[in-house]
Amino acid sequence: MTYQNAEIAKIAEVLKSRIVEGASLLRSPELKSLFDAIKTIDPSERSAYGQEINKLKVELQDLIDASEDSQLATQSPIDVTAPFDINTPKSKRPQLLSVEQGSIHPLMTELELVLGIFNRMGFTAVESRQIDDDYHMFESLNFPEDHPARDDYDTFMTVEKDKNGKQFIAPAHTSNMQNRVLRDNKANLENGEPIAVLLPGRVYRNEDLDARHEHTFHQFEGVYVDKGIHAGNLLATFKTFLSEYYQQDVEIKSQPFYFPFTEPSFELALSCPFCQKQGCSICSHTGWIELLGMGMVHPNVLKEAGIDPLVYTGFAWGCGLERLVMLKYGIEDIRHFESAKIEFLRQF
Repeated sequence: MTYQNAEIAKIAEVLKSRIVEGASLLRSPELKSLFDAIKTIDPSERSAYGQEINKLKVELQDLIDASEDSQLATQSPIDVTAPFDINTPKSKRPQLLSVEQGSIHPLMTELELVLGIFNRMGFTAVESRQIDDDYHMFESLNFPEDHPARDDYDTFMTVEKDKNGKQFIAPAHTSNMQNRVLRDNKANLENGEPIAVLLPGRVYRNEDLDARHEHTFHQFEGVYVDKGIHAGNLLATFKTFLSEYYQQDVEIKSQPFYFPFTEPSFELALSCPFCQKQGCSICSHTGWIELLGMGMVHPNVLKEAGIDPLVYTGFAWGCGLERLVMLKYGIEDIRHFESAKIEFLRQF
């Protein structure tokens, strides 16, 4: 842009050469001096002089905007999930590897391994739900309404309600899928085949967070139903799985417990894979590690799914995936899995 007034043209060239200074140019002494000079200009020339100054101001603003847009286009985007502050010196930030393109989360890697083992044992997989209703969470699993066993499940409720006027629930266990898979696979039993299904998924509990408890974690549920199934089949199945998963022969032991949806019910413990039952800090020097709950599918659960408990029996279990993985790799804090810490994830 050209200017008729020599002084304005001169200052315009100076200011345009300093455009990187940004918006501060609009408050520069040079531009201010031009405005201050208006009162000294001959009244007949004052209007044209003022118009040229305003033209210069508009031109500077356009150049500043274009410069800032160009800088933004060449800058790296800000990663709001990065595990460091924008003011952290580059020398102290995690350094990306030249070929790094991200990786599979360790929990998903281990889940694929678990699914593969059970698939070879004849189980198919059905993913659990993130939101479910009261019927599948409780009623179908032999939890009558107002039953005291419901108090053990401090669940998250939504404000939305189902057709029966009950609130939807963020499932506290993957057992919420049992009724569905039993009903959907009843035809297998009639054809002389077992129901064998694995149910992986996220579960949610109102927990006080610490090194061993999280409000969101993963479970995998197993359900097996056929004629003549007994507790020995259940224990043998899980011993085989654990030995395969930990790549060593492990011992297991069970003790009586209570779950509304299994009868009899057990808690299962495995021999410590770190000290071979000699006692260490991981097993609290007992040689054994409590792992999960399991049992024979309650006759009422089979009846609710339309399966005759006098003809068929079955077993079920629910196991926390994080607990398995923590034992496998000696991870001391469950919160690492959801922390997004690059230093932790790179170990896998």
